[in-house]
Amino acid sequence: MNGAWVPLCQAKAEFFRMLGHPVRIRVLELLQSGPMPVRNLLSAIEVEPSALSQQLAVLRRSGLVTATRSGSTVVYELAGGEVAELLRAARRALTEVLAGQHALLTELRQTEAGAVPAADGVGAVS
Repeated sequence: MNGAWVPLCQAKAEFFRMLGHPVRIRVLELLQSGPMPVRNLLSAIEVEPSALSQQLAVLRRSGLVTATRSGSTVVYELAGGEVAELLRAARRALTEVLAGQHALLTELRQTEAGAVPAADGVGAVS
């Protein structure tokens, strides 16, 4: 890979790898509704405190969330609206992918049950 595009694509790949953990995704989803103290995140996600702390640190270092301390309470919030928009876009894309998979699964089940796929892609019983 020698193209000038490589560094940018590598940065994007790192960004998506950073998002590639279910706890981090769940934290970001929860924070879409507004700032939350760590104790609320813990009760909503139900992971060990050390595991949540580790994932929050990754999100902080990436700049996706910010943390403020008030006494012994640490409150997290999304660093910007783009994160929420990214999650909405991911939800839309996943919905499309899963809908396509559901359509294929339906067609497969129909062919296994003796149906013949019609020309329009909808199974028809022969």
